[in-house]
Amino acid sequence: MDVKENIEFFNEATSVSYLYSNLMRSIDNCDLAQTTRLRDRLKNGGNMVVAEGYLLELERRGHLQAGAFIPEVVLEHPEVVKALHEEFVHAGSDVVVAFTYYGHRAKLKVIGREDDLMELNLRALKMAKEVAVKTGTLMAGDICNTTIYHGDDPSSVEEVREIFREQIEWAVQSGADYIIAERFEEFGEAKLALECIQQFGNGLPAVVTIAPHVEDKTKDGLTFPEACKRLEEAGADVVGLNCCRGPSTMLPLLKEIKKVCKGPIAALPVPFRTTSEEPTMEVLTDPDTGMPAFPVDLPRFFCSRTQIAEFAAQAKEIGVQYIGLCCGNASHYTRLLAEEYGRKPPASKYAPDMSKHYRFGNKEFVKKHHTPGQQD
Repeated sequence: MDVKENIEFFNEATSVSYLYSNLMRSIDNCDLAQTTRLRDRLKNGGNMVVAEGYLLELERRGHLQAGAFIPEVVLEHPEVVKALHEEFVHAGSDVVVAFTYYGHRAKLKVIGREDDLMELNLRALKMAKEVAVKTGTLMAGDICNTTIYHGDDPSSVEEVREIFREQIEWAVQSGADYIIAERFEEFGEAKLALECIQQFGNGLPAVVTIAPHVEDKTKDGLTFPEACKRLEEAGADVVGLNCCRGPSTMLPLLKEIKKVCKGPIAALPVPFRTTSEEPTMEVLTDPDTGMPAFPVDLPRFFCSRTQIAEFAAQAKEIGVQYIGLCCGNASHYTRLLAEEYGRKPPASKYAPDMSKHYRFGNKEFVKKHHTPGQQD
């Protein structure tokens, strides 16, 4: 059976066993060359635009609860997730990222839905693959910080390893082109994630990113450049930073990372106006209330479109080859990144053109098409 024919939208009646067996039949016929697609794209200075940020965008749209931040929407409203995949590709994303962030065993246990683990992951992966096949983009599996990692506790390390293993194997079986391992606060957990991709990922490339919190080092004491360098030396295809910091407070770190890393680096900040005094979205303070803005009052700190375009231009100048945005991302931002990186996605057809505006537009245009005096 052809992969394109086999991938279809889910409905509530689809059982996990049927989903899994159908998935396995489709993967038997997948093109093995997919293991090189990411590497080929980044060879010789190539670049990729990657839309992340599903978590806060779906919370904003009323389909995900802030707090636990678990992607139950994959099971409850899969059509919403699929539509957002398509929206991001329309805006210029080269990759469809399966929405399995915080869809791992430890997180589902928090809300009593551990029994839904396999179904959630397989549905998320198959939806992402469907959109990727339809649009000619890549599909990435996604693993992340577990919130239960303790590097000095062997039982914790083994528990985390098992969490990574099952999600990686499901991604491989679902035809992922590569695996994203993201938002790690400790180098040790990021390194463990990379090792698991290498062990269970069937040769798929690994993109590993660190979450840069307030201090300029990981929670286990490495500077971000040193952590990225070690991950690259351990075999990660792409290393870098994602989440927490906005463009202005992530860019200085990226410059230092580029100095010590030989291969492609990744930059996926949050689109919020962080500062040197408040360098991450988690510590932004609402000036009206004096209360933390994270998560529900973050909108007042959104970057302007001009700021996001300027970030993309600076990142490109630094040499960032893997560019995107994390929590807070929306399709209009992704389009700006794509355009700054030389793309012209379908959404560019609708890029602003104020010359046609009845009041602010070109005078001759306004005179020809609108009532006289509109610009007075």
